[in-house]
Amino acid sequence: MKEDKFYIYGRNSVTEALNSDIFIEKIYIQYNTSGESIFRIQKIANKKKIPLVQYDKHKFAELAKNVAGESAITQGVIALRSVVKYLDLEELSELAFSQDKNPVLVLLNEISDVHNLGAIARSAECMGAQGLIIPERNSSPVTPAAVKSSAGALSYIPVAKTGSVINTLIKLRDLGYWIIAADMDGDKNYFDEDFNKPVVLIIGSEGKGISPAVQKYCDIKIKIPMNGRISSLNASVSAGIILFDILRQRLKNQ
Repeated sequence: MKEDKFYIYGRNSVTEALNSDIFIEKIYIQYNTSGESIFRIQKIANKKKIPLVQYDKHKFAELAKNVAGESAITQGVIALRSVVKYLDLEELSELAFSQDKNPVLVLLNEISDVHNLGAIARSAECMGAQGLIIPERNSSPVTPAAVKSSAGALSYIPVAKTGSVINTLIKLRDLGYWIIAADMDGDKNYFDEDFNKPVVLIIGSEGKGISPAVQKYCDIKIKIPMNGRISSLNASVSAGIILFDILRQRLKNQ
């Protein structure tokens, strides 16, 4: 089987991996790649609910070069192995409450940049958050680059992977969490919120923010006041500011 520590490439190798106990996070296919073996890969991936991503020729070539080197033969398909062991939502919540009566979970809403993912994980782990929640769709998977950007934090902080964000929020509410969204049009400044309760902090993408559909399921929307000419912060910076204010509040109340 052709592979390095995290990636598998080549049609037969990816098919073999899909039919084994190896957990595949995501499969990248070069656009317009076809054939019976590709159809078989797509069929198994869909059955196992593994995301399939199509890259154009140039983007796929760049990925292939980074993963396998200049001379490797990928046959238009590369699979990403799981870098971390994922928990389901109930497992993560149970673990979180076993560590703190007021746990903090961070939900990443359409954070597609691996460096932002890594930086948020680093801040979350450093402030003592109990876990990350990463939706399966429209979000960066935990890649080797994300682990590197996290300075190793993704090796320590528990991570859950979930399907529908809205269904996830409904479950988390039922489990006793307050759903708090970081939003530039929030109702109050982040430092005016009392975080001494079980919290799910939602961090959205820089471009889109948190979708209106997701906002409907949030209990509170908070903002970071700004006084400059630029109207928004990097997602990981916003997460860091809020997470460490949660820590400040909790240390003050000890």
